[in-house]
Amino acid sequence: MESQLELYNDIRTYTAKYHGAAPPGVEDAYTALRDETYKDGALSHKVKRLIALGIALRAGCTPCILHQTKLAVEAGASKDEITEAVSVAVAMSGSTALGWSWRVFRLLEEMEG
Repeated sequence: MESQLELYNDIRTYTAKYHGAAPPGVEDAYTALRDETYKDGALSHKVKRLIALGIALRAGCTPCILHQTKLAVEAGASKDEITEAVSVAVAMSGSTALGWSWRVFRLLEEMEG
């Protein structure tokens, strides 16, 4: 089975290549939107990353699942908080989120070392 950390790093490498080749201004606009969206407000940055993880699971987006899991951990989310976020995603979308949830836990295991 493939390493989720290796896959994450490969995705990040090629995403960076896209951003470097995108038309002028596109990356700046995306970065501004992203940075403004995820900053602390009525909801904390960590909670926003957990919400994003749930949405990524529902969408079945592998790069999104890996990225949001990693960013949730970096924002201070515990394994228990991530597990609860996955549980909410499963409750809301059933087998779609459940079917992708293994990537979350595999990545967490790999990040733990």
